[in-house]
Order: sequence, then structure tokens, then C-alpha cells
Amino acid sequence: MSFSTRYVTNERLNLGTIFFDVLKLIVLIFIVMICWPFYSVATGSRGVVTQFGRIVGIEGEGLALLPPWQKLSVFSIRSEQADIEGAEGSTSDTQPVKVSMTVRYSIAPDRVSEVFEKYSHDGNLSSYVQTATQEIFKAVTARYTATDLIAQRAKVSSDINLALREKLAIYGAQVINIDMRNFSFSESYMHAINDKVTQEQLRLAAENKLRTVEAEQKQKVAIAEAEADAQKARADGEAYANLKIATAQAGALEIQNKALAQNKDVLELRRIEVEKIKAERWDGKLPEAIYAGAPIPFLNVGAPK
Repeated sequence: MSFSTRYVTNERLNLGTIFFDVLKLIVLIFIVMICWPFYSVATGSRGVVTQFGRIVGIEGEGLALLPPWQKLSVFSIRSEQADIEGAEGSTSDTQPVKVSMTVRYSIAPDRVSEVFEKYSHDGNLSSYVQTATQEIFKAVTARYTATDLIAQRAKVSSDINLALREKLAIYGAQVINIDMRNFSFSESYMHAINDKVTQEQLRLAAENKLRTVEAEQKQKVAIAEAEADAQKARADGEAYANLKIATAQAGALEIQNKALAQNKDVLELRRIEVEKIKAERWDGKLPEAIYAGAPIPFLNVGAPK
């Protein structure tokens, strides 16, 4: 065999070896990919392990090691959100009402297997939550009149929350919270409500004004009564004082009368005292005009005896 022939043969053998090596590597990579045993479960999730379509276990967060004949499905237990726009209901007095709500929920960790098998492979129950919320809203609003529905909105929200918790528990979900917004009635009813509120405000204003007037009138009456009592008290005081003065004067006169009755000379002594005072005050002039019968000072001419 010539040198050139041996060289070609060796090259062919080398190429064949390289080909088989590459093929082995490809087959090995393929086998590893098929039989890869390492899986990871993200935070806020659970791994549902199935074997030929049957659930055989639930893996927690972190690394999971599975044989090639088993499959891992990631199932979220994080908070999910369902928006319900324009849910309709009717009050006990047949008033139509609408509301928009946002319901936040999550899958109970101990119900993952049940929910995966019956309702959802990824933990999304939005369609179930929307349907259940609309049913609950209709049932709850039917218990209230339109007026009570407005006045007791907090209680209505609480009733919806409690009823929805029971309803979603059937699907393995737990309610985190409910945000109820855009609570509205028909346009005609809202106009009637506004008119009623306006009338109520006017009525309250009138009552307040009436109470103010009554208070002012009572105050005036109280002031007038107080003034009347004060005047009466003053009059009573003056009358009592006058009575005391009169009593004193009467007592003095009575004493004088008794004294005069006992001693006749007292009256003459007083007359003399008066005449003495007149004499002290006389300036010595006689009056220019004397009328008949008028007394002349200090001329006491007695009748001839």
C-alpha cells in the first residue's frame, strides 16, 4: 500500500471517530435534557408533582429533585386580583343598583392539590371569583332597602365579605380584602335622593331657626320675669319701709298724745317756744298792709277785763 493510500485511510478513520464522538455527545446531552432531575420552585409558589397525569406530591419553595418519569408544574399561591365591573343587583324595594369591586384572594396552601385537580393548573381563579362575587352581591343587596344600602354601606361591605369567604372556600381560595367602589343607583333615583337630602337640610335649618327664636323668646321672658320680680321686690321693700315709718310715726303721736293727756302744760310750753323763735327772727318792722283779723306780731292786746 502506498503512502498516499495509507494517509487517506487514516483521515477517514479520524473523521469517523470524530463523528461518533460528536454523536455520543449529542445523545448524552439529549438524555440529560430528558432525564434532568433538578427543578426549582419560586417563592410564593408550590410545585405540583404529577406522574403519568396523576398528582403524587406537592413540593415547597426551593430545589426539587425528581425522576424523569415525573413532571413538576409551578402553582402560584400569591395574592391574585379579580376586577368586577358593573355588578348588578336589586334592593328589597326593587331599586336597581350597580357596583364595581376589586377582590384580592389567594389559594390556601393546603388546598393546592385540590384546586390543581378541579379548577386551575396555575392558581388563577379569576373567573370563579367574578361569578361568585356577582352572585353574592345580588343576594346581599336584596336584604336592604335602597336607603339602608346607602346609610349602612360598611355593613353591606362586611356582609359581602363574609358571604364571599364562604363561597370561595369551596374553590380553595381565601379572601384577602374587598374594595367596593362606584356604588350607584339609577339616575332618577339619585335625583330623588338628592332632592330628599335637600329637603331634609332645609327642614333641619328651619328647625334650628325655630329653636333659636324660641330660645330668644324664652330668654326675653326670663329677663322680663326677673325685672318684674326685682320691681316687686323693690315695691315690697318700699311698702315695708313706709309701713315701718308710719308705724313709728303713729307710735310717736300716740306717745305725744299720752304725754299731752297727762300734762296740759306741755302744749303751752311748745307754744311759748314757737313764739320765742318768731321773736328771735323778727326784724322789728311791722307789716305795711294789715288785713282785718290778721295777727300783729307781739301785740297781744287782751280784751279789757
